[in-house]
Amino acid sequence: MTVRTGVVQEIIERAKGRGGSAAEATLVEGDSFQVQVRLGEVDVVKSAREQRLGLRVFFGRRAATAATSDLSAASLDKLAEDTCALARAAAEDPAAGLPDPDALAGNLADLDLYDGEGEAMPPEDRIALARRAEEAALRADPRIRNSEGAEFATTLGRVVCANSHGFAGEYRGSLYSLSVTPVAQDDGGMQRDSWYTVNRRFRRLEDAAAVGRRAAQRTLRRLGARKVPTQQVPVVFDPEMAAGLIRTLASAASGYGIYKNASFLVGKLGEKIAMEGFTVTDDGTIPGALGSKPFDGEGVATRRTVVVEAGVLRSYLLDTYSGRKLSMRTTGNATRGIGDAPSVAPTNLWLEPGTTAPEDIIRSVRSGLYLTEMLGSGVNLVAGDYSRGATGIWIENGQLAYPVEEITVAGNLKDMLVAVEAIGSDLEWRGRIAAPTILIGRMTVAGT
Repeated sequence: MTVRTGVVQEIIERAKGRGGSAAEATLVEGDSFQVQVRLGEVDVVKSAREQRLGLRVFFGRRAATAATSDLSAASLDKLAEDTCALARAAAEDPAAGLPDPDALAGNLADLDLYDGEGEAMPPEDRIALARRAEEAALRADPRIRNSEGAEFATTLGRVVCANSHGFAGEYRGSLYSLSVTPVAQDDGGMQRDSWYTVNRRFRRLEDAAAVGRRAAQRTLRRLGARKVPTQQVPVVFDPEMAAGLIRTLASAASGYGIYKNASFLVGKLGEKIAMEGFTVTDDGTIPGALGSKPFDGEGVATRRTVVVEAGVLRSYLLDTYSGRKLSMRTTGNATRGIGDAPSVAPTNLWLEPGTTAPEDIIRSVRSGLYLTEMLGSGVNLVAGDYSRGATGIWIENGQLAYPVEEITVAGNLKDMLVAVEAIGSDLEWRGRIAAPTILIGRMTVAGT
């Protein structure tokens, strides 16, 4: 038993000693470093070490959660006392309680989540990476005349969790990221865009100069943006935008939205909700992936869950509480902030790629929008209404013709999913949620 495991088990015993029928504790500690440069000069440098302990206590079906960053004996005593007092005062909830013992993670697999190279990396090397990315962007084209900066960040952390059902587990994780946002200018005005790379392993990051050049390319293609009249046309979602659409689908499939009747997917299990080639999977067990972990926020073993299979809704995403509200079992998708009750989130979620090259998808569109950025959060998950501010590139006769801005893309998620006409072959993991290029046959593009 490690010292950290001993701390979380100790606070559980303190809670039970004050009358708690069950308890769960999570300790999170991490070291983070962030550097931002702008026009070659260091703008921000941050280094932080964090350690927080969260405790959830049950008195029968009453529950409360609290947290502290002070791990002294006196602080642990007060945390246990205060959390127990809150739990005694809470209302009864028949769905409250720890996960069933048979759902908890057993032998924890090594998922290749940690790379400690960042611990030994001198600050000068981290600053140099950000500078190299920004410099490559600034040198890419004379129209790149400014920069909102470049950032390199590292996070190295550990999660320890235990509960009174006998579960105890821990894992370490790392995250490295590099991004740059150049600004371009011509007679028509200024535009900005960005690019990034993120990975659990430092050596798997994209080359810094390549990140800068890609950011410059994305920025330059926005120069000379026009407005377009309101019309209904096909819309091609680039992979970043398609991933956002899949993220919205995950929110609609969350057990909390389902049991509250606040999702258009209520009562749709086993029904066709999308085109036949549309398959979405969540899997927290993929080695090295950004969303992977051996257990979720409640100590439940993570797993592979097919959410949509060939257009048919097969599963919701659930934690213990939302699963009980729906008379279902958790899917291992609990997440939590320290001091907060669990909620639901995907782990690694993706839309299965198709066989069509993204260039061929664009060529199939006579006149329409290639969507590259969305603004705001205009999505109504109850009705499925979808309306987002957007920018992109107009497609004419199968070619990317000119950039467009100050538009709104609108539709209804129920219609959009069945109106997907093509799924690209270009699936690339750039975060916890990924998707290839997709074509939706008809949406409203509102402009002038």
